[in-house]
Amino acid sequence: MLSEQCNQVGRGSLEKVRDIDEMIVAAIRRIIRAIDLNSHQMMDSCGLTGPQLATLRALSRDRASNARDLARLIHVSQATMSGILERLERAGHITRSRNGADRRSVDIVLTAGGREAIAAAPPYLQARFVAELSKLKDWEQTQILATLQRVAHMLNADELEAAPHLITGPECT
Repeated sequence: MLSEQCNQVGRGSLEKVRDIDEMIVAAIRRIIRAIDLNSHQMMDSCGLTGPQLATLRALSRDRASNARDLARLIHVSQATMSGILERLERAGHITRSRNGADRRSVDIVLTAGGREAIAAAPPYLQARFVAELSKLKDWEQTQILATLQRVAHMLNADELEAAPHLITGPECT
């Protein structure tokens, strides 16, 4: 009789764990979906992918003027940055020219078309997130950070390179 009750409790706990697993996975999927929807909205409104917009915004803040520095700021490889710059130049958002002092170096300059594209772009999803996050107490923010770092570890993603922006899109676009 007692062992039968223990089995019932054990089954109930297992079902509860499965329900929690499903709720956690669903929450992660909703977060991914929100980021994806924001990226599609950005592409529709200004014709730019997240990495392209991040590159233009970095240039507009004079944080970099060459591909190597931009790649570091945007957290993409230099090869990926080359593809991004190629597409931005074709679209008329940037110009690239050899540096007068060092012919090996290429300077990247934001054009008027690039400034217009930035102005037409919706704000990053993270602007709303940061505003909401700042309303939380320090301990709550730390708890969220610890939990998300643990989730990243559980997904074997704690060593993956990630941009400091809530943007998605093909890295090479």
